[in-house]
Parts: sequence; structure tokens; C-alpha cells
Amino acid sequence: MPSLLLIVFILQLAIHLVNTIGANAINELLWTLYNKLPTQTSIAVQESKTLRADIVRLRTEMNTTSSQDEFAKWAKLRRNYDKVVAKHNENATSLKSSHTTFTRTVSTLRWLGTNGLRLLLQFWFAKRPMFWIPQGWVPNYVAWLLAFPRAPRGSVSVQVWGIACATVVVMVGKAVGSGWVLLVRRREVGGREGVRMGAAAGGEGGKGKEL
Repeated sequence: MPSLLLIVFILQLAIHLVNTIGANAINELLWTLYNKLPTQTSIAVQESKTLRADIVRLRTEMNTTSSQDEFAKWAKLRRNYDKVVAKHNENATSLKSSHTTFTRTVSTLRWLGTNGLRLLLQFWFAKRPMFWIPQGWVPNYVAWLLAFPRAPRGSVSVQVWGIACATVVVMVGKAVGSGWVLLVRRREVGGREGVRMGAAAGGEGGKGKEL
């Protein structure tokens, strides 16, 4: 079984990733992946795409058909168009309802698997020391803070360990993000310098030919 120290760290990392990426973005990604599976919802999504294509086709045919010279054909196209639009609207309403239910379910499961699990661990292991600090390393008031709220004095509580993990994850995330931005900017500057040097070399070559 994984160590409780590792579980708390992974949990804080997952919470940070969710907050960084965004709950809505994750919900939409999961909705897209869910619609790739052979479910009733995926069938409805494909049917909606087909109906939209039919709407565009029928509208184009109606626009190219004269309602005066070819009234019978135009009326038939109009009936088919209204029928397809009604079916598409009904299908869209059903999909919207399914999407809302899916988002609510995923949001609930995500909260239970992240913040809910974090609260459960903090309550269940409130009296359990994560690890012990050698005696005399920190003052008494610091030892009390590290054991807050109910861990034995001289140890680190699950709450404090979770705060420490969250702080480290945020700091490392910011460092990685800053490093990535710096790398991208260096590449952009290097590309500009390369273009500038190439243009300068081309200009000197042109002058040499003129001489």
C-alpha cells in the first residue's frame, strides 16, 4: 500500500493540476472522450452532426429553387427543412440535458476524489504523525504548530504535511512555467537573430555582385 505521505502529495498535485487546467476545460475534455465511446449520447452527437449537414443542404437547395416557378419542389423542400430543424432542435435539447447531467456528475466525482478525499484524510488521520522531528530541532511553539491540530507533539500532522506539499507543488509549478516561458522567448529571439543575420548576409552578397 502506498505511504500516506505519498498519497497526500499526489492528492495535492492532482488538486493543483485541476485548478491550473480549469474544471470547465477538464469537463469538456471528458465529455469529448465520453462521446467517443459507443453510448447513446455519442449516437445522438453523430445524429446531430448529420442533421446539421441536412439543414445546410436543404437551405442551399431552397435558396436555389424559385418559390414561384417551382413551387411544388420548393414546398416539398420547405416541409423537409422544417421537419429536420424540429428534429435537430429536439436532439439538441436532449444533448444539452445529457451534457448538464454529465458535467454535474463529473464535477461531483472530481470534488469527492480531490478535496473530499483530502478532508477525509485530514479527519481520519488527524492524530497520526506523518513523521517525527528529532527532539530539540525546533522550539516548542514550532513543534506545536507542526503537530496542529491533534497529532502528537514532536511530529508533523497530516494537515501541515498537506500544506507543505501544496506549497512545494505551487512553487515547482511556477518555476516550470517561468522556465518554459523563458525557453520559448529565447527561441523566438534566436529565430529573429537568425533571420536578421540572413538578411544582412544577403545584402552584403548583393553589394559584392554589384562591385
